[in-house]
Amino acid sequence: MRILVTEKIPGKGIELLSARHSVTVGQRGEFDHEARLVDVIPSYDALLSLLSNPVTEKVLEAGKKLRIVSNYAVGFNNIDVEAAKKRGVLVSNTPDVLTEATADCAFVLLLNAARHTRAAEDNLRSGNFEGWDPFGFLGHELYGKKTGIVGMGRIGRAFARRALGFGMNILYHDVRRLKPETEKKFQATWVESMDKLVKECDFLSLHCPLTPETRHLINKKRLGMMKSSAILINTSRGPVVDEAALAAALLENRIAGAGLDVFEEEPVVHPDLLIAPNCVLLPHIASATHETRGKMSVLAASSILSHLDGKPADSIPNLVYQPD
Repeated sequence: MRILVTEKIPGKGIELLSARHSVTVGQRGEFDHEARLVDVIPSYDALLSLLSNPVTEKVLEAGKKLRIVSNYAVGFNNIDVEAAKKRGVLVSNTPDVLTEATADCAFVLLLNAARHTRAAEDNLRSGNFEGWDPFGFLGHELYGKKTGIVGMGRIGRAFARRALGFGMNILYHDVRRLKPETEKKFQATWVESMDKLVKECDFLSLHCPLTPETRHLINKKRLGMMKSSAILINTSRGPVVDEAALAAALLENRIAGAGLDVFEEEPVVHPDLLIAPNCVLLPHIASATHETRGKMSVLAASSILSHLDGKPADSIPNLVYQPD
């Protein structure tokens, strides 16, 4: 059978696929356009895609032989899941394996934004360091502060474990409240209202999926509710935050800082964020460790191999949905 991998990925995934099937590997960015995917997908039985690849209804309609789309990411908002389900095409992702790396990155962003390390390092590297200064780059301590977590799934909980290690008080908001024993384990307090959470917390870290309900969850109104000393962290999905509103809040000093690893229109970043003070920006690298990207590669490939081998869908643990 024929498998399209939209571009080269780390780890052994492509090697595993190539040992059993005919594999085509695209060039970097080659399949970031719907028209290109529509052109080639009719020839393939399986697709290993990236978040940047638009697996739309048109693509799925063109893929007459297509049996499975395996997304090399925990998210899958680049795939029209309903269209896939309608056509009997399975969709899988790579959850769990990137949990710890992503939580690490969120905490890196928090520490950097809270302690102004980017600005401080730029100052030193430009030759402006004149010795210890009692007013130099004063930041915010984490200990004893309230950290708000939006989405207490795998990554949200991993972030909470790190926050506990820094002696932080954990508040959280989710569509479903955790069980009492889980709240106790994470010493986490549920806040039913998103508006109340943003008003109360010193730091706000986003770990929710992108849905119609979470698009621009952090907007001008909610940014206006946050403390002037508050810091926003986003390692979830770019469109969860209204970038223009965030940039304005930073430039007008209405919040103290932000740390972002994801953006609304990747790879484009809102120009005002690029000049905003105390805005730490990373190029979508939360899962970028050798260990994690390698595990993602194997997991994505394993889903395809299992399905092409005829194994039942319920034996594939990382399916986005279970078929009827």
